[in-house]
Amino acid sequence: MRHQIGKKKLNRRAPHRRSMIRNQVIHLINYGCLQTTKPRVKEVQKTVEKLVTIARKGWDFNTIRRIRQELPYSFVAVTKLIKEIAPKYQGRPGGYTRVIPLGKRPSDTATISRLEWV
Repeated sequence: MRHQIGKKKLNRRAPHRRSMIRNQVIHLINYGCLQTTKPRVKEVQKTVEKLVTIARKGWDFNTIRRIRQELPYSFVAVTKLIKEIAPKYQGRPGGYTRVIPLGKRPSDTATISRLEWV
């Protein structure tokens, strides 16, 4: 039974899944939008929402450490998240991103969605 398990497997082993989601989070932070399949978008959205909530505290050692723990690949993305993106959402209690459905992919009919900042 899979009761109260919060993440989808996405047909990947745990290390690959973790690195794939981290890379997509970094892409969203750097470029402002992400276009991929709907299940992946939902998982990336969960991760990004938590990171923005952490980053809203500002530029201090513990905030940087906690975000670097999730995004160890790119310090540029960590800096941009804390200094540019998080201050926009100071008064917002949550819901920093939106998912826009884009239809089905012609090759394999996978549902494609776009994730972007609100």
